[in-house]
Amino acid sequence: MIARESNDIRTRLEDDIPADMWEECTQCRQLLYVKELEQHLWVCNRCDYHFRLSAQQRLQITVDEDTFEEWDADLPIHDPLEFPHYRGKLEKARESTGLNDAVLTGGAEIAGTEVAIAVMASHFRGGSMGWVVGERITRMIERATEEKLPVIIVSASGGARMEESLVSLMQMPKTAGAAAKLAEAGMPYISVLTHPTYGGVTASYAFLGDIIIAEPGAAMGFAGPRVIEITGMPIGEGVQTAEFQREHGMLDMVIPREEMRETLATILAWSKGEARASCEQFDEETDALRIEPSDDNEAQEMAAWEKVETARHPDRPYSLDYIQQFITGWTELHGDRRFADDGAIVAGLGWLDEQPVAVIGHQKGRQAKERSRRNFAMARPEGYRKAMRIMRLAARLKRPIITLIDTPGAHCLDDAEARGISEAIASNQRDMFSLAVPIVPVIIGEGGSGGAIGIGVGDRVLMMEDAYYSVIAPESCAAILWRNRSLKEEAAEALRLTADDALRLGIIDGIVKEPPGGAHTDIKAAAKLLRQALTRTLAELDGVDWSELPELRYRKFREMGKP
Repeated sequence: MIARESNDIRTRLEDDIPADMWEECTQCRQLLYVKELEQHLWVCNRCDYHFRLSAQQRLQITVDEDTFEEWDADLPIHDPLEFPHYRGKLEKARESTGLNDAVLTGGAEIAGTEVAIAVMASHFRGGSMGWVVGERITRMIERATEEKLPVIIVSASGGARMEESLVSLMQMPKTAGAAAKLAEAGMPYISVLTHPTYGGVTASYAFLGDIIIAEPGAAMGFAGPRVIEITGMPIGEGVQTAEFQREHGMLDMVIPREEMRETLATILAWSKGEARASCEQFDEETDALRIEPSDDNEAQEMAAWEKVETARHPDRPYSLDYIQQFITGWTELHGDRRFADDGAIVAGLGWLDEQPVAVIGHQKGRQAKERSRRNFAMARPEGYRKAMRIMRLAARLKRPIITLIDTPGAHCLDDAEARGISEAIASNQRDMFSLAVPIVPVIIGEGGSGGAIGIGVGDRVLMMEDAYYSVIAPESCAAILWRNRSLKEEAAEALRLTADDALRLGIIDGIVKEPPGGAHTDIKAAAKLLRQALTRTLAELDGVDWSELPELRYRKFREMGKP
């Protein structure tokens, strides 16, 4: 009955509305008014299916009006193999699309920021990449490198173009080499993957972005559907989708089309170093940072184990709680580009008191499901590799790095060992010494072992007043030394794990004060104190030549624990 009524509606629409005024959704098969589709940027308002866009439509919804200036539009048809009928097919495609090949390149503005942009056209020979496509993209990246412009490439392609064979294949290393030069110049590259993106494009510039974004439901993969079908080798359902790639660490985010322009504008503003107001202007400033051990006997009498319990309090603010309080324009990035996205570590971009920064932190969960998803903030190798990926991006774009440490320790079971947890932590420590930007780690809760130090190397190391920092959790220490986990309180005292102990030992540089009773008693007040401590610390580091920071950082850790 319902199906009959739907067909009746369809028939009436077909009879009453001109053919060019409606469009059928490919996914839900509903008829949609073209004007309504245009208002929703060609996204079905019933099932959220993202229609394919022409290159011209993509530019229209992405860049500021009347700012696009096309570059290298006069490249000739290239037929290096004199492939049968190829030249005629290219001439026909040029005539039907108004494009000279499967990509538009040029300069434009997005929210007032100048960019170099390339938009691929899947309606031109399937968006396939031959010499002209590779040449236009390479020239665009080279010009952006010379003019110090951020690059955005919107991909939609079936892959390398068959009719140009090896010449087409060589566009992959050519464009990759141009991307390397852009990175050396310290300019950001944002890659946007749309439906569909396959083959030589995914295996070259499309997956080389500093930040990689995809539209929901976009198909992508190394081998296209026809190739897979011909080989007869099955592939799992949903594997070649944006959502699968995001889950497996290859994408930073999947963003609906209606949010894409604003997301790009935020990332561009951050990369450009534009100032932004804080989330909230707190009231009076206070002396939030203590740089000398406390002489308060009453404070010292608080047992080390009590500090551990306070640091583990279930209501204590976690990294995202602090980020939401005082990081403006927070844009979380995901994935290690190797295996997965580890929820135990969050990483992203934002502003602290108008200063663009990268923020990385361990993240625990409140509810059982979230605690499991985030693995109780015990990061796997991919979490540390994600963290380092974002740190390298921040260093290349000259943005300070803040790390928020709150973990009982790194994950150390089968899957973590199989993927190299020790190597990931070791590499992070080594590589953090080479980053020529300020790094400020803060132990906000539990500072457990290698799990903490994996993002804990910095120029100024801070510690919340009721946090703890230790070579190992007290229970594990008791088990190792005395074969008795119940001696955890004795172990806590012996490990000297409080903030005052760490300050006396010269391990940390300052203690961030907390509200009476601990940060969990007043999250807003705790965030205010931490924000003030971070702002003061970054201001101090602004007075140092950043090129000298790696050597100063090395000397700092070189002297730690010296008799």
